[in-house]
This record gives sequence, structure tokens and C-alpha cells, in this order.
Amino acid sequence: MKKTYLATMIVASFLVMGQAQANEALAKAKNCMTCHKTDAKLIGPAYKDVAAKYKASDIPALTKKVLDGGSGIWGPVAMAPNKGTVTEAEAKQLVTWILSLK
Repeated sequence: MKKTYLATMIVASFLVMGQAQANEALAKAKNCMTCHKTDAKLIGPAYKDVAAKYKASDIPALTKKVLDGGSGIWGPVAMAPNKGTVTEAEAKQLVTWILSLK
């Protein structure tokens, strides 16, 4: 029983870590990491700061923000629109990953 539980927990950990790495890889592939870091402000806010400010119910609005760009919430530097380089599904995946960084 204990061995089965331990094995299940190890597999679950690898799946979660793999998902996190996959989403970070997507952020790198889509050049998000040019302006953002996970844990420190770069040009845009740190993803952990974004995660602290928003909740899961904000995913649709944040997905739209990733696609359309915007300014004024995190300072004077505008985020460029990403339509054409990021699909709506990818934007939602990125936002979901960012909010998981709490």
C-alpha cells in the first residue's frame, strides 16, 4: 500500500513538473521571456507578481490581454499585441501556467 502510494505521488510530481516545464518552454518559444521573468521584474512584471494579483476567474480577460496587448496596469511600458504569434489556446495555456505560480 505504501509503495503504491509513493509510486503514485512520484508519477504525479513528474507530470506536474513536466507540465510546468512545457508551459515555460512555450513562454520561451513565444518570446514571452524577452520581457518577463518568473520571479523578477524585467521589462514587464514578474509572472509571480501577476499570479499574486489575479485569480482563475480572470483567465478569459488575461488571455485577451495577452492577445491584444495593453498598458497602464503595470506601468507606462505597453505590452505589444501577440495576435498572429500566439493562438488563443496558447494564450490561455500561458495564462493558466502563470496563475499556477502562486
